[in-house]
Amino acid sequence: MIDLTISIRDAPEAPEHVFRLVAMDNAPAAATTLPQPAAALAAVERFGEDIFFPRPGPPKLCTQQYGGPQVAVVTGTFHGRPVHSTFTRTDGCEIARWKAMGPLLGGTAA
Repeated sequence: MIDLTISIRDAPEAPEHVFRLVAMDNAPAAATTLPQPAAALAAVERFGEDIFFPRPGPPKLCTQQYGGPQVAVVTGTFHGRPVHSTFTRTDGCEIARWKAMGPLLGGTAA
């Protein structure tokens, strides 16, 4: 089961938008409020394990580019595991994470 709450701000002082993704048996449930629930669920199933629960490894080199002031916080459960992940667009690595989860965060996948 997947039950995630997504809180998104276009900028720190901007209003917060809150959406929810609930899925059972690989399908979005009625409680889902995302605009594109099937695409969001596909992104979460494809990238969720690595993005929500990254494994320790060597340091990453990230390009120093700025993708914008947007911030998203995803909380809830992913297949029984608690999730609390923050997404930003502050450098190349963070932009890549945002793009991978694009449908969950209100955009498109990379």
